[in-house]
Amino acid sequence: MDSLLKFGIDLGGTKTEIIAMDGGGRELLRHRVPTLSFDYQAIVGSIRDLVLGAERELGLTGTVGVGAPGAVSIASGRLKNSNTACLNGQPLKQDLGQALDREVRLANDANCFALSEAVDGAGVGAEVVFGVILGTGVGGGIVVNGKIIEGANSIAGEWGHNPLAVAEADSPARRCYCGRTGCVETWLSGPGFAADHAACDAGGLTSKQVASLALAGDPAASDSLRRYESRLARALASVINILDPQVIVLGGGLSNIDSLYAHLPELLRPHVFSDRIDTRIVKNRHGDSSGVRGAAWLWN
Repeated sequence: MDSLLKFGIDLGGTKTEIIAMDGGGRELLRHRVPTLSFDYQAIVGSIRDLVLGAERELGLTGTVGVGAPGAVSIASGRLKNSNTACLNGQPLKQDLGQALDREVRLANDANCFALSEAVDGAGVGAEVVFGVILGTGVGGGIVVNGKIIEGANSIAGEWGHNPLAVAEADSPARRCYCGRTGCVETWLSGPGFAADHAACDAGGLTSKQVASLALAGDPAASDSLRRYESRLARALASVINILDPQVIVLGGGLSNIDSLYAHLPELLRPHVFSDRIDTRIVKNRHGDSSGVRGAAWLWN
């Protein structure tokens, strides 16, 4: 077993978490602190302090991998597309390396989720794994033979900002924060699901509340969930038609809706260009820990 200590950092909008793992994936330590999402230098300092504090606690040094929202621009080496706005345009990887006096590996947080689930999670053993985040936003990551695929523009897996293949129930198209209209994220994120229900029934409910009502048999909530499942199937079918993964692993809060796994295989059929569909759609194994574990596995 590789005895090298691996630190993973999950840099979220509200919290920053560190995990320490041994070479076999056994968790040795975990801490989290609030993220000062408006202060770039405070974020860099917080990650430095988490790593150095963990090393003092364990009496060991290790590699550092960081999962962050957004992606590193190939053109500039600086972060782009982050919903933690103070990170955009900043050389986060370089600044963390200088603060910790070592190389730091940095990847998109959805890529880290996909990597975690491919290495020792729900997608273990599969050649191609597509990891899906269904939460406040919609993201994705691609892992092939245990390696993250980032792509020529560092945006591989960003299916949430493709347009949804529309049906009659998907009108009118919604404006996305990215500036486009009709993105998958506007329908399949938690806020998108809640907004769709509010447009047809009572407003003010969260996506979790709508899903709970649907489970309890509420007619309006059940209709909203059926529309959600149909949209998710169409969006995932476009991924299967291009990437054709062995496994799609769902993560984020909406991945906890159990009916998705029962209904999606049949809902995919009209939209996938194949006589049979062998892609498995499964729930994540590591839950909220997938991102931070995947950051640690960047040194695998």
